[in-house]
Amino acid sequence: MKTSIDQTTLRLVAGAIWFSGAIVLLVKGSSLLLQAAALWQGYRWTWLAIPAGLLLGGVKTELIFEKACQRNLDRISRLEEPKIWLAYRPGFYLFLAAMIVLGGTLSGLAQGNYGGLVAMAVLDFGLATALLASGRLFWTHRPPQI
Repeated sequence: MKTSIDQTTLRLVAGAIWFSGAIVLLVKGSSLLLQAAALWQGYRWTWLAIPAGLLLGGVKTELIFEKACQRNLDRISRLEEPKIWLAYRPGFYLFLAAMIVLGGTLSGLAQGNYGGLVAMAVLDFGLATALLASGRLFWTHRPPQI
């Protein structure tokens, strides 16, 4: 049974994980924003959560996500025997699980609270934006020259 894959396939797996997070966060953020809008109908400020999330996401892209994505892609390019489970380091999967639990918990606590719903929507849109913007590296990455 062959367990190795090529680095291109592993980059695609890593990219699929990266972009699936963005999609989930966009759906979740949209749902939270619709709930907030239903609480305070006609309150137009609710929709400022979208540009606020985009702005936050742009900052996160520059400060955190591009560097993290680049480091992971460089790591993948150095793997001598890439395997599907090496798309990310084990610590990333633990961090991801913790973030999913934390995000779910905070979203649950925000239910019925206008400010909490909008704040969580901004956070979700910000993370989704950062994931989408930094995800371009999966197509433009060039392995480091050794």
